[in-house]
Amino acid sequence: MREPPAAGAVRLRRWRPGDLESLLRYADDADVSRGLSTRFPHPYTRADGEAFLAGRVLDLSGPVYALEIDGEACGGIGVQPGSGERRHGATLGYWLGRRHWGQGIMTAVVAGFAPWVMDELGLYRLAAQVMAGNPASARVLLKTGFTEEGLERQAVLKDGLLHDLRCFARLRAWPAGG
Repeated sequence: MREPPAAGAVRLRRWRPGDLESLLRYADDADVSRGLSTRFPHPYTRADGEAFLAGRVLDLSGPVYALEIDGEACGGIGVQPGSGERRHGATLGYWLGRRHWGQGIMTAVVAGFAPWVMDELGLYRLAAQVMAGNPASARVLLKTGFTEEGLERQAVLKDGLLHDLRCFARLRAWPAGG
């Protein structure tokens, strides 16, 4: 697999064991965790970071990358490919440390990463789900070629509350005669 494209000052690279301290610094933030799945807890402990970097939370051998700014990992992006009859699609996930919010960084990253990963994996559908209380993440998707497809009501139980998920997808045309 080729390396993913850079996005301005952001380099996308594989996670490595030396990222633990910066991962803890950026991930242990209630505002970051609030919009993410329960695989990304708060507080985000050293044990959580070690488990993630060891590949026990996500399969890090797949298209899962650290976002590096100024030499430190401060966010992540990746996809979980589908299988069987859903092998033509994948689900996108991403996060960014609060210090870098509001600068257009994630929009630039997703704008380059989405078409790249679709080409690399031969995908025709890239889906993403955003908790309804995370409008900034929904804006990132809408600005980068995703279309909102609907709402899954009461889809996620997090922190003792049920949350709705907004569903988005970016599609590529199936080849004629395919």
